[in-house]
Amino acid sequence: MKRLLPLLLLVACGAQPAPTFFGATRHEITLGGINFVVFHKDKYAEVVRLGYLRRAERVPVQGLMAQAAEQTTGCKVVAGSMITGLPGDTGEAKFRLTC
Repeated sequence: MKRLLPLLLLVACGAQPAPTFFGATRHEITLGGINFVVFHKDKYAEVVRLGYLRRAERVPVQGLMAQAAEQTTGCKVVAGSMITGLPGDTGEAKFRLTC
């Protein structure tokens, strides 16, 4: 039970923004059957994918993340501006926007 409690607390937290996005507007969107949370602040967006995907299911995710940022913020993603924590990461990405 001692190991289960921290896990349950983490699951209950949901998607949280990076520190630079504290105070950002939060949006939720589903695209291609995948749930995303978008944090929008100034000319930037952070997109977090929710849920587990197998490797083969991750192929369209980066494109869907850009679409999620555009559809929820009403801004355009600057081409080539996507930054991920790890190359090819499909869990979280940051984008620069033109509004």
